Amino acid sequence: MPTLAERDHAVLWHPYTQMQTAPLPIPIVRGEGSWLIAEDGTRYLDGISSWWVNLHGHAHPHIARRVSEQLSTLEHVLFAGFTHPTAVELAEQLLEILPQNQARVFYSDNGSTAVEVALKMVLQYFHNQGQPERRTFLCFRDSYHGDTFGAMAVSSRGAFTQPFWPLLFDVEFIDVPVPGREAEVLAQLDAALARPEAAGFIFEPLVLGTAGMVMYAPEILSEMLRRCHQRGVLCIADEVMTGFGRTGPLFASELLTEQPDMMCFSKGLTGGTLAMGLTTCAAPIYTAFLSDDKMKALFHGHSYTANPVACAAALASLELTRTEGCTAQRQRIAAAHAAFRQEMDGLPGIRQVRQQGTILAVEYDPGEGTSYFSRLRDTFYQLAIDSHVVLRPLGNVVYLLPPYCTTHEELELLYAVLRRMRELVLNHIPAANLPEYLHD
Repeated sequence: MPTLAERDHAVLWHPYTQMQTAPLPIPIVRGEGSWLIAEDGTRYLDGISSWWVNLHGHAHPHIARRVSEQLSTLEHVLFAGFTHPTAVELAEQLLEILPQNQARVFYSDNGSTAVEVALKMVLQYFHNQGQPERRTFLCFRDSYHGDTFGAMAVSSRGAFTQPFWPLLFDVEFIDVPVPGREAEVLAQLDAALARPEAAGFIFEPLVLGTAGMVMYAPEILSEMLRRCHQRGVLCIADEVMTGFGRTGPLFASELLTEQPDMMCFSKGLTGGTLAMGLTTCAAPIYTAFLSDDKMKALFHGHSYTANPVACAAALASLELTRTEGCTAQRQRIAAAHAAFRQEMDGLPGIRQVRQQGTILAVEYDPGEGTSYFSRLRDTFYQLAIDSHVVLRPLGNVVYLLPPYCTTHEELELLYAVLRRMRELVLNHIPAANLPEYLHD
């Protein structure tokens, strides 16, 4: 009888995977807190919250209970001309804790689509006001905002998007204002803003995830937003990854003195329980769509817009996130990361260690440039799996983004794997010799 992994291989197509050469997937059948349990009983410590979505641990009983109750009440209703309690309650609670300028919530189904909605809002905002020539977006080089076409267009041009380059609309790329390059980036921004067609600036606030957890300061981002607003350019904060406590406060934008006009959310929105996305906006943007002319409405929607079960999961997750206990958990993880950063930063084999809140990234120095396709990526991944830890290296950058329930002892298991990765770099151990190395 075929195993679950073999059955998978016969019928499924996995994301970001070369199916011809990839090994069989690890079959996970259960989750408990920060752990994933495989079909054979092997336990894997989830150091990346299963692609950054899981906030409070797998199979959390509070979220499960709320989802179960909602399923017994209302599983779905169309959201055009209808509404329901969980959609209203979630929007009300989010607007209470988001920056004060955020006034409206538009529901969608994932992070890419939340970005897509924001881009359409910007373009139609200017169109509705008789300025259709304003259609150029400003974006950070090396950014990532999703895999739908609009989201790809405002993301870095790279290997993931290369087959689609001829179909992506043009954008103006500027460098990331990492420490030491702030003045240079402001000059690039000013040049881009001088173009009359400049419409929107989209950014990952403080941390560029897929770029390798590249980090920059809130002060420079606030200044960039201020200059955009002076030119009438709308600003979109893509908080799909940074939202709900990852960077320290509930939202990275809380650290800014100048606020974005729109914000995009997904991933941690439902605590990793169900797929959901949403886009919020300031009142003037919403008002620009109000008219006796029906053609000025925002024509965007999804069959599962504001799904009641997903909204219930999000409400339950938000209740947990806003507790003093969760705040303490995040502070504890951030403090442990800071201590580990001090331990590792500057050691041979380490190019840089970066940390913002519960996000920690170690950039190893393999004697070559940083690259998603670094030769170390697969070696690092296998070392982690053989150590019963789930990590997903970004080339030679390995990051931790654990669930908030991760204990001090579990964090130490993760740090131990990162230390062994440094030993591997220093000793130039090839992937073929990993089993022998791991059992020395």
